[in-house]
Amino acid sequence: MHHLQLRIILLAAIFCAFCACREDKVSDDPNLHLTFSTDAVTFDTVFTGVGSATLQFIVYNKNANALIISRIWQDVGEDFKVNVDGEADLSQATDWQLRGGDSLIVFVKVNIDPTSQNAPLFVHDNLNFAVNGNVQTVSLEAYGQNVHLIKTKKRLTVRDNFIFTADKPYLIYDTLAISSFMHFDAGARLYFHNDAVILSYGDVEAKGTLAQPVVLQGDRTDNLYDSVPYAFVAGMWGGVYLIDSKDSPAPKTYNLDYVDILSANVGLFCVSDRSADLPQLTNSRIHNHAVYGLVLQNTNANVVNSEISNAAAYCVYLSGGKQRFVHSTIASYFNSTDVRIQSTPREDVAAVYINNVSKNNIPTMSSFRNCIVTGVRQNNFLLATPLPKYYEDTIANNYLKADSLDITNAKNNVYWTKNDTAVFRNTYYKYKEYHYYDFQLDSLSPARGIGDSLVALSCPLDRLGQPRVRFEPGDTIRPDAGCYQYK
Repeated sequence: MHHLQLRIILLAAIFCAFCACREDKVSDDPNLHLTFSTDAVTFDTVFTGVGSATLQFIVYNKNANALIISRIWQDVGEDFKVNVDGEADLSQATDWQLRGGDSLIVFVKVNIDPTSQNAPLFVHDNLNFAVNGNVQTVSLEAYGQNVHLIKTKKRLTVRDNFIFTADKPYLIYDTLAISSFMHFDAGARLYFHNDAVILSYGDVEAKGTLAQPVVLQGDRTDNLYDSVPYAFVAGMWGGVYLIDSKDSPAPKTYNLDYVDILSANVGLFCVSDRSADLPQLTNSRIHNHAVYGLVLQNTNANVVNSEISNAAAYCVYLSGGKQRFVHSTIASYFNSTDVRIQSTPREDVAAVYINNVSKNNIPTMSSFRNCIVTGVRQNNFLLATPLPKYYEDTIANNYLKADSLDITNAKNNVYWTKNDTAVFRNTYYKYKEYHYYDFQLDSLSPARGIGDSLVALSCPLDRLGQPRVRFEPGDTIRPDAGCYQYK
């Protein structure tokens, strides 16, 4: 038995040595090539003067024998920084032996110097691999964008008046506090670093348009993984806070038109020590926030033609003041997806909460006309008031996924039933199909044609410029509820 075991061990050693020799055998056959996991490494918008995230790709030797990569180099070598399996100095990446069936990882970053032009700048380089007299190439590509950089060592930037122009984007790293007037030109784009916020203590005016909205979002323009962009991840920055103090000589006014606030902790938070005025939040979109979408405390507001969607807590929280919602879509489908993108779990709360029992705020009177309020929860419209039946404001001609409202001025509302067809085009993010949330109306939506035509006269076009009331041969198209008219 002893001799048999010894023979087995010797045979195994010989076999392993034979395999090792075969595996380490180097081939100089020019017909053998490397295989790459991609033929191009492409970065989305990279802000000049600020380094990018790191992307990677894999180099495979799928041949039986080893290959010698005699040289690895870049054509230009200025904007892109390359690290090959831990080697950052490509001049040292010579005569690199890659065994048969083995692979190596290449890491790529890009840092683009600022230029004099405001339009995006395309930069390109090639990363080359020389093997057995042949050269194989992976393309490196990026778009660089000049920005107005707002960043200080104190992590707080205080300005008096501030005008955000549309000549090039703003990259805001820290807290930006505006003590007086704040204005946004049409087409202004603001990118916020992690936890960065805007605090406004003065009047605010945003003049976006359908073609050139004002956009506020996080500064990560790369992907979380696969085809999932960081733009779809909530909580990428702090949010917008509009603060009115009674120490100011007059209440503040806010006028926001065509403003998109995306993927923050809180979308828009308005708070006042008295009754402040928000004359208009119109044609806007507050979407995908890790806590609240829109918070109004002691604030009088007109919210018209706007979408407020997908917050982990309340999409709309109202406490103190008079708010008027007209032709707005409030949809709570946060984290309804087949891919894990949110670090914040969705709370089991309604899409809208009206708090009229707070001892710290003035009475709350909120009207909803021609609106949609819905979500994954059974009851998405909560009204906390001492005597609900005598609540004076009007809630009419809405589509509500909610319990029936027992108040005097609740009329002509359509309430969700289990037999309802789809309200919207899509309430679920399917990342493999690149199918994101779409809160435009489904062709069979129960929200179609239920709006009050007289109310629709105040906003004859929907958020995308579609006429609300149309006269066609033999028929009149009535206004739909929500901010989107079915086309």
